[in-house]
Amino acid sequence: MKVPHVNWSYPTLIKFGPGRIKELADHCKAVGLKRPLLVTDKALASLPITAAALDILEAAGLGRAVFSEVDPNPNERNMAAGIAVYKAGNHDGVVCFGGGSALDLGKMIALMHAQTVSVWDLEDIGDWWTRADAAKIAPIIAVPTTAGTGSEVGRAGVLTNSVTHKKKIIFHPKLLPSITICDPELTVGMPKFITAGTGMDALAHCLEAYSSPFYHPMSQGIALEGMRLVFENLPKVYANPTDLMARANMMSAAAMGAVAFQKGLGAIHSLSHPVGAVYGTHHGTTNAVVMPMVLEFNRSAIEDRIVKAAAYLGFDGGFAGFHDQIMELRSKLAIPENLSAMGVQFGDLDMLTDMALEDPSCGGNPIEMTRENTRALFDACM
Repeated sequence: MKVPHVNWSYPTLIKFGPGRIKELADHCKAVGLKRPLLVTDKALASLPITAAALDILEAAGLGRAVFSEVDPNPNERNMAAGIAVYKAGNHDGVVCFGGGSALDLGKMIALMHAQTVSVWDLEDIGDWWTRADAAKIAPIIAVPTTAGTGSEVGRAGVLTNSVTHKKKIIFHPKLLPSITICDPELTVGMPKFITAGTGMDALAHCLEAYSSPFYHPMSQGIALEGMRLVFENLPKVYANPTDLMARANMMSAAAMGAVAFQKGLGAIHSLSHPVGAVYGTHHGTTNAVVMPMVLEFNRSAIEDRIVKAAAYLGFDGGFAGFHDQIMELRSKLAIPENLSAMGVQFGDLDMLTDMALEDPSCGGNPIEMTRENTRALFDACM
């Protein structure tokens, strides 16, 4: 085997622990912000944790500006509306506050508020990111309130094209937040289905990164430990939302998954991205639905690796035992059994197959995805 040439990047400064949200204003000032715009989603906007964050900013003389018109699968229309608010308020940076949708859209506002190129010209393809004027990207502070996407430690955001219904990964190195606050107390009030879906998203990131054929031993190790944290702690927080140690472990697992998946993602994400874009399904929940089918799809390429993971995780039965543990976890979390149960129609499978093959995630799958086997995989997921 030829020794590869690869590029590795690891996360930003993370302030981790209960109560760390109280430091929000100090961290904004540390990166030079005087008029930050807090970007969150519609559901979070009216909750006490958001009001408390705005109180902290206001008390420090940083204003109380908020934008919350963020769809579950944010699109360029949401981005344009956010940019209008950003410019009208003469803001100088973004506080991304919430789950993956708010974090991703906040990043897009910070990226695009003063660019002359289209956001679609900055898709994560080759060196397209160099088309952006880096000097015009605003500072970003990230405050996750879920434990799933890991966008708080990533250099990209996912944006859905509202016309084509295709999800695009938008990348720039300066989308990595300057400072991230991981306060597990902020996740305590999550609805159970969001706890389940976001937690399974973290597992999907770790599992796909671990299974990816690309060379990245550091991410490989992080992915394995991330899986352990999810399997051990997700059932705990689902059963007892106030278990703060388990919440902290899930926040760690989410960040670890996002760090790990620079090694690659695969068919789980390439299937779930188009389903989410077309049907508006929750991303992490969709990942959980297709996860066992994709595991079987990739079995011939990853069985030895999964056997080793099962041993590390304390699962009996090798590959089959690992598969059984995923099915048991899905059952505990009330995950839908298949895509049909999520409303996906058989008549759309050809279209979804084409979209999946265009998704950049499919390039990291251990088994090469073709139109024939991807269509068969969608059938299996129904």
